[in-house]
Amino acid sequence: MEIKKVARRAWRYGWAALAVFVLAVLLVFSYESVREEKGSFLLLMQNYLLAAVTYYLLFFLILLILRFSMLILYSFMDHLESLYKARGKQTPMYREDGSMPMVSLIVPAFNEGPVIQAAMRSLLKLDYPNFEIIVVDDGSTDDTYEKAMEVARETIDVDVRVITKRNGGKADALNTGMTLARGEFVLNMDGDTKLSPNTLRACIRHFENPKVGAVAGNVKVINRENIWTRIQALEYVEGLAMARKAQSFGHVVNIIPGPLGIFRKSVLLQAGGYDRDTFAEDCDLTLKLLMRGWHIAYEPRAIAWVETPSGLLDLLKQRYRWTRGILQATTKHSHALWQPHKAGINCYILWYMLFEGIMWPFSNLLGNLFFIFVGLQYGLATLLFYWWLQLTVLDVVAAAYCVVIEEEEPSLIFYAIMFRLFYINIIDVSKVFATIEQWRGAAMTWGKLEREGKL
Repeated sequence: MEIKKVARRAWRYGWAALAVFVLAVLLVFSYESVREEKGSFLLLMQNYLLAAVTYYLLFFLILLILRFSMLILYSFMDHLESLYKARGKQTPMYREDGSMPMVSLIVPAFNEGPVIQAAMRSLLKLDYPNFEIIVVDDGSTDDTYEKAMEVARETIDVDVRVITKRNGGKADALNTGMTLARGEFVLNMDGDTKLSPNTLRACIRHFENPKVGAVAGNVKVINRENIWTRIQALEYVEGLAMARKAQSFGHVVNIIPGPLGIFRKSVLLQAGGYDRDTFAEDCDLTLKLLMRGWHIAYEPRAIAWVETPSGLLDLLKQRYRWTRGILQATTKHSHALWQPHKAGINCYILWYMLFEGIMWPFSNLLGNLFFIFVGLQYGLATLLFYWWLQLTVLDVVAAAYCVVIEEEEPSLIFYAIMFRLFYINIIDVSKVFATIEQWRGAAMTWGKLEREGKL
């Protein structure tokens, strides 16, 4: 068994190294071709507007390189710290089953009929001695309540309660579950999520630090069935897991994901639970906890498997809602943007979120449009390819690193090329429209995704 594990690890290392090497060679050859056409590029500097855009995009590229470098560095430091603690001889506070604190698992559900039973049964398999399950049916119009009750009646060893209420939104359902929870800790999740059996044991150890108010889990894609879901699988590993791992080194994870977050109940009550004035209640609550001085950790071994949109339209709806919700949450806490001495690290967290939510998508689209124009107007198509290649190299390096650290499928590395070729441009268009409409105050609805039952 150990030999197979080492062989799989060597396989991942090999593919990761090969992908990075090939792109590095291609980048070197491309750079040589750019040097040969240096004289042609000087034409751009004769136009003030084109020169300004060129310098801005160069500045943006430097920021991106710094971002990727810092995330990889700090996530690796967090990884080393986790390995050191795992090998340490500290006596954990929660080491025997009898000392394990009670955890209440809250499952908000609205029209989750196709997936609710799979989600609940995954909870019954959790390797933990002291927990309860509270399913809050938020006024579903399908058979969510009936299917949840079927599982509840089958269960003997675990206390499972199914509550139904008038529809009030996810935040209201989570708050209802919180008031009914009997545990010292509360795990909030989505109704379309399956948790790994080790989730509670892996997360609860972080609360031995009294400054930790919450722990974010590791979200992964379960329905890797077509190009859209496979690119999302890479995106979740590279764009979400790596960032949270880096932020966890400083205990400042900026978004506790909806599919898996565990909290001290006292901290939730202190913060007033979830607010209902944003479309990203998980982001809003996370920022509230950070503003109150609580540390937020990340546990990569606690995995939440989720069903992601398998079609383009549903994917765009989801990202549109995420973007507007995050902008709403950052706006609520915008006072910290201009008070670095008072807000501390939270000031930089908000600026980082605005960089990823606004500057990054706008700059990506600007760069593509700019180099297409330059290629057509001045015959400098090489610039477009070189711009794309530089960004692709960053994506592939990050993907290769994440595949190794997360022990993921090596095939995900090659989806980084498609991610940069077309996927991120489509997503960025959605983000730009969401940002503009949020600024204009346009009305929006939740945009519930139809479940396919792939759990």
